[in-house]
Amino acid sequence: MGLAAFYSGAGVIGGIIVGIVAGVAALGAGQFAFAVARSPFIPAAIALLFAVPAAIAGYHAILAVAHIGVPSQGWRAAIAVIGGILVGGTAWGRMTLLAHPLGTSRPSPPVRHSRC
Repeated sequence: MGLAAFYSGAGVIGGIIVGIVAGVAALGAGQFAFAVARSPFIPAAIALLFAVPAAIAGYHAILAVAHIGVPSQGWRAAIAVIGGILVGGTAWGRMTLLAHPLGTSRPSPPVRHSRC
């Protein structure tokens, strides 16, 4: 969305703002859908929708950084694969952090003991 806004004439600042707003809206919608889903397969699919692009972006970012200091093509690729797995795993973990265990509903509020 940010690139579309930039190329449609919004400029650099406008593209950044549109990209941030679109990213926040997508994350909010994904977390809401993740929280209200009844089937265990829907949250897994939603988490994959966030984790796979994150893993691909992580791979390419780590590969670009590895070009700076790693002379071997094979080692650069290996480091980039590990980085992509770590970034994708982090995205998966962030999406599933607030997930409820299978077979349970919403967590109950903490019990407050009154002091008499």
